[in-house]
Amino acid sequence: MKKMILLALVLGFVQLATAQTKYMTRTGTVNFVAEGPVKDDIKAVNNQSACVFDAATGEIVFQIAIKSFVFKKALMQEHFNENYLESHKYPKAVLKGKLMQVDKINFGKNGKYPVVVSGEMDLHGVKKQVNEKGTLEVKDGKIILIADFQITLADYNIGIPKIVEDKIAKVADVSLAMDLTSTAK
Repeated sequence: MKKMILLALVLGFVQLATAQTKYMTRTGTVNFVAEGPVKDDIKAVNNQSACVFDAATGEIVFQIAIKSFVFKKALMQEHFNENYLESHKYPKAVLKGKLMQVDKINFGKNGKYPVVVSGEMDLHGVKKQVNEKGTLEVKDGKIILIADFQITLADYNIGIPKIVEDKIAKVADVSLAMDLTSTAK
């Protein structure tokens, strides 16, 4: 009987420790800029991006609803969704991967750590292996992920019509900021 109680306690602590390793957000921010040689303010922000991160394994998933990008000009937003990213056919972008060398991060102490996420990006129906650098900050029990990277539109079969090719960059700058909180209750 004592062994059963001890086993139950150990399993309870293991479950508690595991639960405290998962972090998430549904309000992450992703910025998109694709200004070409003729500056036309082709910028958008999405404040409804989701991210789930398991600090024990390094596994991470980002999910971004394409229709949640907001532009200053409604017509740009309409073209972005209908003509370029075709959000009716491809409603989200997903990156599934792993933060490399997560074992070198002290999640119990405030600090900043350089990180690399390695995984597969699924955007506009195209899946592509990516390795992107970023920063992970541990701050008062929260995790803040920040990254800046570029996406070559042609790599994801995102075409630019000739009529606007001087206004839209062939490579988009993307930045993200995710404030993740523990899923432990």
